[in-house]
Amino acid sequence: MNNERPVHLIASGDSRLAANQRCWPAQAALETTIGQVFAEFGRPVTRAHDLIPDKGHGFIDGQAYGMDVFRRLDPDVPLVVATAVWQYTSHILAGLSKHRGPVLTLANWSGEWPGLVGLLNLNGSLTKAGVPYSTIWSEDFQDDFARRCLSDWIQSGAFTHELDHVRALTDHTWPLALAEYEQRGRALAVTLRTEQAILGVFDEGCMGMFNAIIPDHLLHPLGIFKERLSQSALYAAMRDVPDSTATTHLEWLLNRGMQFRFGQDETQHLTQAQVLEGLKMYDAAARLAADFGCAAIGIQYQQGLKDICVSSDLAEGLLNNLDRPPVQDAQGNEVFAASAIPHFNEVDECAGVDAILTNRVWTNLGLDPSTTLHDVRWGEAVHDYGVNEFVWVFEISGAAPANHFIDGYRGAVGERQPPMYFPLGGSTLKGISKPGEIVWSRIYIENNMLHMDIGRGGVVRLPDEETERRWNLTTPQWPIMHAVLYGVSRDQLMAKHKANHVQVAYAPNATAALQALIAKASMANELGLQIHLCGTLEDDLSYHQRTEQS
Repeated sequence: MNNERPVHLIASGDSRLAANQRCWPAQAALETTIGQVFAEFGRPVTRAHDLIPDKGHGFIDGQAYGMDVFRRLDPDVPLVVATAVWQYTSHILAGLSKHRGPVLTLANWSGEWPGLVGLLNLNGSLTKAGVPYSTIWSEDFQDDFARRCLSDWIQSGAFTHELDHVRALTDHTWPLALAEYEQRGRALAVTLRTEQAILGVFDEGCMGMFNAIIPDHLLHPLGIFKERLSQSALYAAMRDVPDSTATTHLEWLLNRGMQFRFGQDETQHLTQAQVLEGLKMYDAAARLAADFGCAAIGIQYQQGLKDICVSSDLAEGLLNNLDRPPVQDAQGNEVFAASAIPHFNEVDECAGVDAILTNRVWTNLGLDPSTTLHDVRWGEAVHDYGVNEFVWVFEISGAAPANHFIDGYRGAVGERQPPMYFPLGGSTLKGISKPGEIVWSRIYIENNMLHMDIGRGGVVRLPDEETERRWNLTTPQWPIMHAVLYGVSRDQLMAKHKANHVQVAYAPNATAALQALIAKASMANELGLQIHLCGTLEDDLSYHQRTEQS
């Protein structure tokens, strides 16, 4: 890298003014740290765009503004994209796609705001777009790992991370005793291609997530086709749901033991009216999925719909669950009876395809197919409670299926979505994920091909006070999963993962989890995806959380 060129810094933000204003102090603190660290290496950092005094922040808050910033920027300068909070990649993607200088993406290691989530979305989007970049994360950028990476980037304009925890499925041989599950997966792929399936998309491209959009030419060879639906149609269908139907759904949840934390001020608190409107969305979404023959659906919500109705999260969590309030069509027939309706939060189509594969494999194996995506939010090492390793906080922004929670619906709570992001409120579907074996995965796009990272993991149980501490360091209104990934360290996941989201599904034991992983990987491979096996596949949660009995 030309050491004479000044290093420039850009900061992409949200499109919502309230979010940018609330989050700006965290971003400003990160930029101060980065400036100090680069100065220690003898390289001053210059902001590529000014603060906006009348808005109260210094983020690039729109695509047009981002294009303007890059028009004025030397395309050959070294560029740092600093991310302390959630950001819209679309604000800066146009400029980054033509930038010739070296690009470094970075985030501070903090759970307070979803900066790590924003970083992973940015990295996944750049990977899909074919934009070269290096990436780093750190609490304070004083650790050896971060400083070594920064030094390499300053000197040469690039560095790479070790990915020795990853191997191609094509280089792996399963034991003969497990051949049945390979065959099941391949057979499911043939069925999908033959019978085909529909991915219901209620408005594409949520919150600038370029990595979450699968172009049709990559989707159709799988046997999956998009039904492009409109959120306006969903809203219209919500208005046709009778109040009595929403009330019946609420009574069903209350009878199952779910609680809602109601308040009086609808601008700050959850109200019953918000819950009922969310249940109308649930009913309408299930009906529309049936009407259009969808195998899975995704609702964008956070652009457009957020301004006219409550959040989609309660609906999303219910749809993903095998056990949920029954929904009837106009003729009085139950739709998707005794079935989960896979929903891909924030209309992440990669997660939607993953959910379809998961649903078919888990159903074929007689397992509970309730699945969800989570944000790869944050985490810390744990050296207590029978655990001695890094434990992730997986936390989706509002809802997970109740079958994933300790005590199911009895362990589920509805709270108001944070006003910063959700001005009209709406209920979350919050709970603590139960201890157990999981299979995790992510579908992503690289070199114009679909890829899948897949591995095994477990959910550990932490004391209530530790869970509350972790919630309070992140977003306490959202469901939480304390996840350990077998044979994959913190930095290995961050270096390899090409998305802000990760897909998870439970298995009743380690043997069933391995069988499900083999079937799912084989199904995806037969469909033409490039499969990357991550970490240790033959493992057991008992090795990761010791109990008095173990």
